[in-house]
Amino acid sequence: MRAIRPGQIAVFLGLLALILVLAIGTTALVFGSLPLGDFRGVTLFLLALLLIYLYAFLVYRCFLLALPLREGEVPEHSRHELVANVNILFYLLLFNSLIRTHFIPVPIQRLIYLALGAKLGANTYSAGALLDPPLTRIGSNTIIGHDAVIFAHVIEGARLELKAVHIGNTVTIGAKAVVMAGVQIGDNAIVSTGAVVIKDTRIAAGEIWGGIPARRIRAAP
Repeated sequence: MRAIRPGQIAVFLGLLALILVLAIGTTALVFGSLPLGDFRGVTLFLLALLLIYLYAFLVYRCFLLALPLREGEVPEHSRHELVANVNILFYLLLFNSLIRTHFIPVPIQRLIYLALGAKLGANTYSAGALLDPPLTRIGSNTIIGHDAVIFAHVIEGARLELKAVHIGNTVTIGAKAVVMAGVQIGDNAIVSTGAVVIKDTRIAAGEIWGGIPARRIRAAP
């Protein structure tokens, strides 16, 4: 894994400082003068924490709007690397605590993934972790099982590559399954519990896959 460079860290810290200024300033201006009772300090702290995450979503999406994450190999010392590593820092220091917790209800998790840029169809929910929401595209009526993991990055030594994951409609991803970068899964397919779907795998509509690494168990009817 290649090191995150000081300049990339500085960009992230600048964005983080902006988030904190906006959150603390909003808390002070909007809520600072309200009569909040004996628990005023705790209430203001919780409001500020909520606003930190709301502003983090906003600043993160604005950053990706200006400098989008692009698929493909990430050259060293490139703008693509800057975007990829700032994205990684957002997840390591801010968003990982949201997407890897079991305390946030699944319907709220859906809203978080949408806020982070995932494309999720109607009635699609994840009880697992989508580690690269901007590069995750899932259709309607699909369920991601408990503790399943879907990611769209490849890290092989110093090599870094981004490949979107495409999952169709009415797909079932079993609990604790792993779906790697570049995978495409057709409509009505099933990935069994604990399966590991290696990168760039193509699963056709209606197929059932399972195992480590995942193999086709049953063809489409």
